[in-house]
Amino acid sequence: MSLRSASMTAEPIGQDMRPESSTPRQTRRRLRVCHECDWLVALPPLRAKQKADCPRCGHTLATRHHHPAERSLALAIAALVALALSVTFNFVSFEVSGVSNRIKLPQTAATLIGFDQPLVAISVALTIMVLPAVYLAGVIWLHAGLVQRVTLPASRYIARALAHLHPWMMADVFIIGALVSLIKIAGLASVSLGISFWAYCCFAVLLLVTTQSIDRDWMWFSLAGEPLAPEGSRTGNLAAPQGLGGCPTCGLVNRLDAHGHGRCRRCGERLHARLPHSLQRTWALLFASAVAYIPANVLPIMTTTYLGNSDPQTIIGGVVELWQAGSIPVALVIFIASVLVPVGKLIALAWLCIAARHNAGHHPVTRTRLYRLTEFIGRWSMVDIFVVAILAALIRADALMTITPGPAALAFASVVVLTMLAAITFDPRLLWETPVPEPSDKEARHA
Repeated sequence: MSLRSASMTAEPIGQDMRPESSTPRQTRRRLRVCHECDWLVALPPLRAKQKADCPRCGHTLATRHHHPAERSLALAIAALVALALSVTFNFVSFEVSGVSNRIKLPQTAATLIGFDQPLVAISVALTIMVLPAVYLAGVIWLHAGLVQRVTLPASRYIARALAHLHPWMMADVFIIGALVSLIKIAGLASVSLGISFWAYCCFAVLLLVTTQSIDRDWMWFSLAGEPLAPEGSRTGNLAAPQGLGGCPTCGLVNRLDAHGHGRCRRCGERLHARLPHSLQRTWALLFASAVAYIPANVLPIMTTTYLGNSDPQTIIGGVVELWQAGSIPVALVIFIASVLVPVGKLIALAWLCIAARHNAGHHPVTRTRLYRLTEFIGRWSMVDIFVVAILAALIRADALMTITPGPAALAFASVVVLTMLAAITFDPRLLWETPVPEPSDKEARHA
């Protein structure tokens, strides 16, 4: 196991990782199970700006910060104030031939309802405003109590919810979508950025820093202590064969039942030695997203009406138009986020499912890194949906120029959500399992 500081310099731990016949009481106090390779390790003492990585796959198990409660509380309050400012003032405005329009941030979602796109509107509102606000409110509630050294009501439930909300907040992706939208219309109209735009940029940065500042290991220890790991736990071995499972939410090592299931003693999260029907669920979600990907690219994602002439655009058509207009960097961003990323994620997850089923145990580190990459990049495909939401709300100049969302918007949003769910349901621990050898013909006859 390695310790890494902010400069990524490795330091020895001094922790013996060899199997033990019995585990003394003092060594059962800081055990963790890696959620990507199922390796049971003991955490070393951590100082601020240090993190502990799994010695088997490199997954980060714990990260320590200076004054974690005060730091997260201050950042969360600042981010929530920035979000409040961004929904209060004007976000962006445009003017063309004496006709002008200005919008506020909530209108990017609300306008979609008027175009009969309620599901897309809900997804936009949730990812850029509602879920981040709920997340920040939860962080403030938890860390306000920790600063006062008291456990406020429902703190454990809120702490569990924070881990599940994190993947679905897309403020940073929305900023990229806003910049792409402005570049698309910069040649057609005069665009002005409002206070809300700059406030939301600050909010996106503060939200990102807030999520990275949360010291989950310290937070759960402060909320509920840390019960000892089950007796007989042997570090430097797989957890599942020992009947153990690590909580993906709070990190505590728990004893599982005979069927490999259980519930965390500290936070109440459901535990599984392996996610039930992981490959089947991932395949089903991948198939559904592949089906939705066809109309997402064949149907128009938005229609531009200029002086009475309508021009429906598909995703590829929009990329080609940006390229021909000389906005090559923006065209590449849209092409990568809306074409390469969804297709690449479908292919990568399908290949990982096949590898986990038929070729597990081979090159597990490389395959685990591929899984991390697919899990990280999936959310960035929402750029095109945010571009449509912003342009549909902003460009409403009656007969002069209007942009309306097309039927592909819902299909493409479905692709993004389904591929994200597919990555969540895939269990990377399956990539590390050694496949059971097939019996020979002679052994089969004897059996």
